[in-house]
Amino acid sequence: MEKGTDSMVSVENRQPEGVGEAASGQSEEGYERGLGSRQVQMIAIGGAIGVGLFMGAGANIAKAGPSIILMYALAGVVIFLIMRALGELLLYRPISGSFAEYAREFIGPFFGFATGWTYWLLWVVTGMAELTAAAIYIHFWFPVIPQWVSALVFLVVLFGVNLISVKIFGEVEFWFSMIKVTAIVGMIVIGLGVLTLGFSEVGDTASATNLYAHDGVFPNGIGSSLMTLQGVMFAYLAVELVGVTAGESENPEKTLPKAINTLPLRIVFFYVGSLAIILAVVKWTEFSEGESPFVHAFSEMGIPLAAGIVNFVVLTAALSSCNSGMYSTGRMLRDLASNKQAPKIFGRLNSRKSPAFGITASVALMGIGVVLNYLVPEKAFGYVTSVATAAGIWTWMMILISHIRYRRALAAGELRRSPFPAPGGAVASTIALLFLVMVAGFIAYDPEARVSLYVGASWAVLLVGGWLKLRGGEQQTDAQGQAVESEARAADRSSVSK
Repeated sequence: MEKGTDSMVSVENRQPEGVGEAASGQSEEGYERGLGSRQVQMIAIGGAIGVGLFMGAGANIAKAGPSIILMYALAGVVIFLIMRALGELLLYRPISGSFAEYAREFIGPFFGFATGWTYWLLWVVTGMAELTAAAIYIHFWFPVIPQWVSALVFLVVLFGVNLISVKIFGEVEFWFSMIKVTAIVGMIVIGLGVLTLGFSEVGDTASATNLYAHDGVFPNGIGSSLMTLQGVMFAYLAVELVGVTAGESENPEKTLPKAINTLPLRIVFFYVGSLAIILAVVKWTEFSEGESPFVHAFSEMGIPLAAGIVNFVVLTAALSSCNSGMYSTGRMLRDLASNKQAPKIFGRLNSRKSPAFGITASVALMGIGVVLNYLVPEKAFGYVTSVATAAGIWTWMMILISHIRYRRALAAGELRRSPFPAPGGAVASTIALLFLVMVAGFIAYDPEARVSLYVGASWAVLLVGGWLKLRGGEQQTDAQGQAVESEARAADRSSVSK
């Protein structure tokens, strides 16, 4: 391991800080534990439903046909393994900014530095894209309102929500998630009604046979289906947000396991279930890239308000993602500042226990993104999502490697066992890690998504450069300290000799 013996601090010194303080109303980092079980559960659910499902699924269906259901299920299994690995670490030591902290502890200081900044980048670029998307969705109803006005209003409102208190953030995110959940449930119920009762304009053709009758389950081949995994993984981004809430959950030892263990049910219901229903109602050949499959399916059913309804839901998903992004970036910058890997000012909390300076800096960059997204070509949104996916894969890899290292230390008797052990242990985490490597290979093979690797390489150079500068400054400070200490000792010896 790349850490000294003093960095491998046992749970005896850490566990009471994270779990014992849960009842005191304040976490060890100074945050207010203002997120209740109801809010944590809904944040977990909301993380599994986003624009990746409502909009991105259309392109994936066109490429993979009915097999896209299997791709979402396969990716869902891997996501569950990742979340159980994270869950074991979270109950070992609940802390806000968990990914970077665990990478720092179990892999090495540089990886904590890189993970914190990369996860911050993920949410900043995602915030840029989602803010612009939200403005476009408003333009659907009110074309006379300039897009930049809508984007600015959303930016200011969500900024205020995150700045006031974590309780307000949790409540807003709760209702955002409630809208998304209600929409999915409604779509599934209507789709089941069409299949069983035969009403609507597609009642005569709707059938479960649509899942295999048109050129089979893999109409374009298994290879084409596997290539959609990169887009599928983007849809699952934000499920790990539960880990960021750990330091502000009222009872992390109870709420976090419950939120993580219900993930398979959410994946089966919201992704596999909803896609199976709409592909049974409308055959897969009717869907195309650039449109929401849910809007198209409801339009085929003859429901006139379908476009407006789904547009509202997608708007909610975009605002929810941007809201979560502001929340995450502030916490990640504060975690980096507390480890002297970001400016000290980002480590401050305001009177409401919110990392106001980190949030403000991140929001300022998101605001620049609104302008940039207005100027760049239409493919910019796709490029940004590719970068976000690559950053997400890095974060998930760090979680898995940290878990593998934790299990190794556990086997050596250096740490106490977490009360929430992951099934399969290090073996399951290794399998999930290899899966992510495979997805990264698909990104490299896809010409359109490959741009994210170019951006990733540039980002890696910046990270290495920043790390070397940071280490150089630390070494210079240490050298100055040693010089002062040596001079003091020499002065002492001189006074003694006299």
